[in-house]
Amino acid sequence: MTRNYLLVLLLLISSLACKTNRPLTDPNYQTAIAQARKLVQDTRRDSHFPGIAVAVSVKGKLVWSEGFGFADIAEQEQIDPDRHLFRIGSISKPLTATGLALLYQQGKIDLDAPIQTYVPSFPEKEYPISLRQLGGHLAGIRHYNGTEFLSDKKYETVLEGLDIFQDDPLLHEPGSKYAYSSYGWNLISAAMETAAGEDFLSYMEEKVFDPLDLEHTFAEHMDQTYEDRVSFYELKNDQLELSPYVDNSYKWAGGGFISTAEDMIRFGNAHMHPGFLNEETWLTFTRSQTDNNGKMTNYGIGWRSGEDNKDREWFGHSGGSVGGTSFLAIYPEQEIVVVTLVNLSSARLNNLPFRIANQFLTQ
Repeated sequence: MTRNYLLVLLLLISSLACKTNRPLTDPNYQTAIAQARKLVQDTRRDSHFPGIAVAVSVKGKLVWSEGFGFADIAEQEQIDPDRHLFRIGSISKPLTATGLALLYQQGKIDLDAPIQTYVPSFPEKEYPISLRQLGGHLAGIRHYNGTEFLSDKKYETVLEGLDIFQDDPLLHEPGSKYAYSSYGWNLISAAMETAAGEDFLSYMEEKVFDPLDLEHTFAEHMDQTYEDRVSFYELKNDQLELSPYVDNSYKWAGGGFISTAEDMIRFGNAHMHPGFLNEETWLTFTRSQTDNNGKMTNYGIGWRSGEDNKDREWFGHSGGSVGGTSFLAIYPEQEIVVVTLVNLSSARLNNLPFRIANQFLTQ
């Protein structure tokens, strides 16, 4: 009886320990971690972050994971990078792009077919629009107008979300110039539903989140309770205030997912090289597209790409949402992934993810 009691007590203590924000650090990277930690602490102080989760992997291994500050200021709840859910904003685009890439790889979708092939209800425009153009922000679909970014309306389906912009004219001839648009990804998710034969969120869970072990990655539903979701803040006159209520169901595919820093590390490592996707698909989605004049856009299909200040190639994505600022950076040659998640609108990162990466790249 005593042994059973002690066993239960030890298991309880162990489970409580797993709920702490104790940092994960690899002794082989002590110097890099110490320098990166100072960068994070200084940036958090100077930019007034309520909290930030940081995670870094090298050659597929998580070598640093740490939370700074608070998931909830009033409750003084410390950030845990393995547990706390942040709004990841436009990092949702690479997630959705992965689902699209699988359909492309399976021959279920043609990236260059007119969008009405998959979404017949979408009004025809002066020029045809393709999924490739939509995914690379070359289609001429507009971005947010006015207060749309603060929408608090619940949309039950992907098709409902198209009502926001589908009757508006194109900004320009598709392919002629780059113009960032999260709404283009609404249209992509509607096409994915047709190609997959199921609703977008179910498909993403079954084909992307579950296979990649993204156990803490979800479409945010405001009518659901998430025990570990952070509180969301904005900065006004150097004072932190709770962000206004929003419902991101109008843009799940392009900016409506929530996740943890460590889940995003797992996602980044799955795209470090061909593997989850075959090489042709991986290159099609990660390398830069060009406009009609041959100008590089530094954007593939759902993925940004470029070089840091040391001319090292990277790809990934930033994210901005109400109460959230995020960044995912992948260095394929050096096999390093860096993730930063902040529970603050328009947080001033000041190139923090690249400065963190530099500590590990130069060790």
